[in-house]
Amino acid sequence: MGSRKKQMADAIKAEKKQIAFAKLNNCPTSPRKMRLVADLVRGEKVEKALNVLRFSSKEASRRLEKLVLSAVANWESKNEDANIEDADLFVKEITVDGGSMLKRLRPAPQGRAHRIRKRSNHVTVVLGAKNNTQSN
Repeated sequence: MGSRKKQMADAIKAEKKQIAFAKLNNCPTSPRKMRLVADLVRGEKVEKALNVLRFSSKEASRRLEKLVLSAVANWESKNEDANIEDADLFVKEITVDGGSMLKRLRPAPQGRAHRIRKRSNHVTVVLGAKNNTQSN
């Protein structure tokens, strides 16, 4: 009894092993600036993505590079026996959402004040493996 449930659970587990993700929360850059960099690497292979990020002049690219490396490390810890070169990892999903906003006041002419919104963002990177590297 419940064998179908077990088969489904194993299938889901195997699928989950193929993907690894990493999150960057409350990064103090505006989401719009981060999206410009995220769009450069969406769908790319990990090696290419890291090269693009390393040589991009934007400040956000440093943070994303670190995040992608973290996701790769997470994938390695999930698949200890698998070889990372054979896996053909690629950036499956990368999303940038707005984080909390710090509201500041900036003096404006004639005794008024303008509100400055210091934005932050949350980035989620999901890596997928193109080749199935499971040894079962």
